[in-house]
Order: sequence, then C-alpha cells, then structure tokens
Amino acid sequence: MGDQSITKQLPENYWKTVVFTFCLGWVVIWIYRSMLSPIYTEIQGTVGSQSNTAMGLIASCYFFGYTSLQIPSGFLVDRFGQKRVLIPGFLIFALGAFSIAMSKSLNTIYLGSVCAGIGCGTYYGAAFSLTAEHVPPAKKGISTAIVNSGSALGLIFGMTGSSFIVKTLKMPWQTMVTISASLIVLLVIWFAIAIKDRGKHHTAPKKASVKADDGNLETEKKSSLLSLNMISCYILYFSTCYAYYLIVTWLPKFLEAERGIAGGKIGLVVSMISVTAVPGALFFAGLSDKFRGKKALIIIGLELSAFVLVASSMLMPNALSLTFILLLYGFLGKMAVDPVLISYVSDKASKKNMATTLGMFNFFGMSSSIIAPAFTGFIMDKTGSGEVGFYVGAMLLILGTILFLVFNARTFFSKTK
Repeated sequence: MGDQSITKQLPENYWKTVVFTFCLGWVVIWIYRSMLSPIYTEIQGTVGSQSNTAMGLIASCYFFGYTSLQIPSGFLVDRFGQKRVLIPGFLIFALGAFSIAMSKSLNTIYLGSVCAGIGCGTYYGAAFSLTAEHVPPAKKGISTAIVNSGSALGLIFGMTGSSFIVKTLKMPWQTMVTISASLIVLLVIWFAIAIKDRGKHHTAPKKASVKADDGNLETEKKSSLLSLNMISCYILYFSTCYAYYLIVTWLPKFLEAERGIAGGKIGLVVSMISVTAVPGALFFAGLSDKFRGKKALIIIGLELSAFVLVASSMLMPNALSLTFILLLYGFLGKMAVDPVLISYVSDKASKKNMATTLGMFNFFGMSSSIIAPAFTGFIMDKTGSGEVGFYVGAMLLILGTILFLVFNARTFFSKTK
C-alpha cells in the first residue's frame, strides 16, 4: 500500500521525464567518453610523446573506475535510492573531468580519468532501475532505446566537436574537456530538479505476470543473479562492448595512420556509427516490444550481423566503403542490441535486486572497455597495425553469441516456434 501511495503522488507522465533525463545523461557521458580519442596527438603536445599503449590507458583508466563502481553502486541504489547516489557521483565525475583539463602530465590525466570513471559509475544501475520501475511494460523496449540514443548523440557531439574545436579551429585540447566538465555540472542540477527521490528502492511484488504473444497471461520466471542464462548475458555483453569500445577508441588512430584520413574528417567518419544507431535502436526495440517472446532471436540476429561487419571492416579499401560498413554497424551493432538485451535481462531479473543485477550486467560489459583500449594499443605497438585488434573483437563477438545461444536455448526455441 505504501508503495502504491508513493506512485500516486508522482505525475502521470513521470516516466517520460525519466526517459528524457537519462537520455540526456548518456549524451553528456558520451561527449566525455568520445572527445579524447580524436585528439591524442594534441594531448601529447602537452604531456610529451607516448606509445599507443600509454595513450590507450587513458580510456582504460576511466573504464576501470567506471566498472569498479557497477556492482557497489547497484547495491547502493537498491538500498538508498537513485537520486542519493547519482548526485554525489556526478559531482565526482565533474571533478575528474576538470582535473584532466588542468593536467600537465600523463599520470595526472590517468588519475583524473579514474576519478571521472568512479563518479560516472553511479549512473547505469540508477538509470535503468528507474526506467524499469516507472516505464509501462509495453513501452519498455522503445523507452530503453530512446534512453540509449543519447549515447549515439553524445558520440557524434564528442567526436565531431572535439575534431572541429581542436583540429579545425586550432583551440587548445583543454577547451573541449572544460566544455564537457561544465555540461556534467549542469546535468547534476537537472538531476536535482527532475528526479523524484523515493529513498530506499521499493520492494517489488513477489509474482509478476507478462502477456505472451498469444495474448494470454503467464507467470514471469525470474533468474538468479548468477544463473547460467544470466552469466551468458553478461559474457555476451562483454563481447558486444569489447568490439564497440575497440572501434570508438582506436578507429580514429587507425584511419589516420593506416587509411590516410586526417583532420576533422576523422571524427566525421567514426561518428557515422551514430547516424544510423538511433533509428536502428528504435526499430529493433519497437520490434522487441511487439514480439516480447522473441527477444532472444532478435539479439542473436543482431550479434551475428555485428560480427560480420566488424570482421569485414578491415577489408574495406577506402573511406567510402568503410563509412558504409560503419553505417550498417550503427544500425545493427551495439547500440541497436543494447535496448533489447537490457530489456531481456530486466525481464529475467528479480525486481527486488534490479539495480544490482543491472550493475552486474554492466560490470561485465564495461570490463571489456578496460581491456580493449590498452590491449589493442599493445597489439598495434607489436604488429605495427590495428587490423589484428579488430579481428580479436570480431572473434569475441561470435564466441559470446554462441554461449548466449547455448545457455538460453530453452527460452530461445520455446519462444520462437
């Protein structure tokens, strides 16, 4: 009864505010995440010449801090509520970004990156537990896609903005970082206004029902945090994120060094991923809402498509053909599968531990973001080319997809007859 009375106090369309707020959050987060890789050369003008491995560690340090907070922050959100975790976290995020703008050495950039990652690490469990809590079930997939579309917009703004401001306008690289940090502060103010604090996360009903494709109600089967089908989702997300963060971190350098694309065009080509990501995410999320029992089939199809595109991207002879592949990857890749996979996991997870489960899910996914930048930089230093690193990403995609199919075989085949 107490939970129902709290719900009634919220505006009828509060879920729309939640969706807008966390879409905006991903825009700001991804401006920060994507703005540094196009300007590694300019950063070295301040900190001195560095190896590819050393530069890749900038992203790895951020993602180390971010990933390390996934499970603890999910637990804190379940215990204390989203707002009480988000606002302090994003103040730390802003502090880390401002410290990078003031850095004069690579080590202080590393420290600022870890700090930024720790603060930003409070976001995922809060964002998707709030959407799972307030968004109507029939709109869960499309709402998650709208939230995730902020990632695509942020990637476009971060990549093209950084390339334009630093490479075209010849402004100091610190200018873009300061802009990003200021946006984080403004986002904190919006969190304080928009999010209605409910304190401790509410306890969900013991049983829930979902409507099957035939229109009949069926009891929703919940999976434990460490069940085999959940673990396969975690591994699949690791593979999905590895390929994606490999592309976001090292494709600009690869294009400049091995494909002869320079200047502001680098950010423009890479941002092609995001041009088709939003319509792709919206389309497949809408499809998963319409055919809720076939989410596993949609996930399998998208992951296989991503494998083919990442593997074939290295065979493209020129910028035009590579741009075409990136457009397809945007439509069929990580940003398209994210809302379907998140919706699939939230359907399977216990509502009582929703934020913790989502934190565990994102912990596995984001662990790849620690490994991919540094490991790919190491491969480039040893081989003199980025191609092997991209093939590693493609191989992980197919392995993760096979494991997901094996451990979710019963759900997959029973729902797709």
